[in-house]
Amino acid sequence: MMRYIISLALSSLPTLALAEVPNVVTDIPPVHALVSQVMGDLGTPALLLEKGADEHDFQLRPSQMQSIADADTVIWIGPELTPWLSRAMTDSEAVSLPLLYAKATQTQAYPDGQGEEEPHDDADHANSTEHTHAHDGTDPHAWMNPANAAIWVDLIAADLATLDPDHATTYTANAAAAKARITTMDAEITAQLTDIKHKPFVTFHAAYGYFASHYGLQHHGSLALGDATTPGAAKLTELQGQLKSGQYACAFPEVQHDPAMLTQLMQGTATKLGAPLDPVGSSLAFGPDAYDTLMRSIANALTACLNG
Repeated sequence: MMRYIISLALSSLPTLALAEVPNVVTDIPPVHALVSQVMGDLGTPALLLEKGADEHDFQLRPSQMQSIADADTVIWIGPELTPWLSRAMTDSEAVSLPLLYAKATQTQAYPDGQGEEEPHDDADHANSTEHTHAHDGTDPHAWMNPANAAIWVDLIAADLATLDPDHATTYTANAAAAKARITTMDAEITAQLTDIKHKPFVTFHAAYGYFASHYGLQHHGSLALGDATTPGAAKLTELQGQLKSGQYACAFPEVQHDPAMLTQLMQGTATKLGAPLDPVGSSLAFGPDAYDTLMRSIANALTACLNG
């Protein structure tokens, strides 16, 4: 009888509202990794891009469309990289955080002739939040500069804290730890790449400008354009001539694309074939370690070939 009275008394007390961690959706593995680090043990963000998928040309499944509709916030690079997500967010009420548009983000243009075939339609910017500067010709692969990743974890923490103020302190502390990790990684990669700075190379597509600029590397060309579209005959002829002239020490294919076209162009040249690169990390294990793994794997592949 006493147990029943205690139970009844407890049930009559006001229920304490539990803080709800935001429902977060991310676009690509490096963004997912950074958000995972900031969220820590509080929750796990959803990742849209699937294993082995191409970030530039991806078809969302119905369940993924539903996750976007149910999201509290969508943290992504922006429509320059994933126009399919921009279109999917048209009817979503989620807060949108396109990291490429943040005022603090360090952006750069594609090298001449390595951008996209055609600019994105303005409709692709739907629901991407207001931005004050144009992005025509801007290279969206900005996560390749670790300085941007360090900036973004603070932006991610602020976004989550706005939605979930009860855990603001945790998000801020996790962002600080993430920045320290990025700083350590950056210093180690800088030291690793010192001996190859003078050695020119080419890649499958124009996704490595930020990486090359940040680390002072000689990335002089690519086979495909910035959105990884199939190159035309003129581009193929140009690159083949450059390879035959002996300008490049190494050429690097990509895991998401058939290397046959690149290897065919390399036949009869002194250029060495490097290990396939993965600029978006869709072949790697997803989670909080994915950004670090992505950056180090690119550094390792470049070093192995260019120092060989």
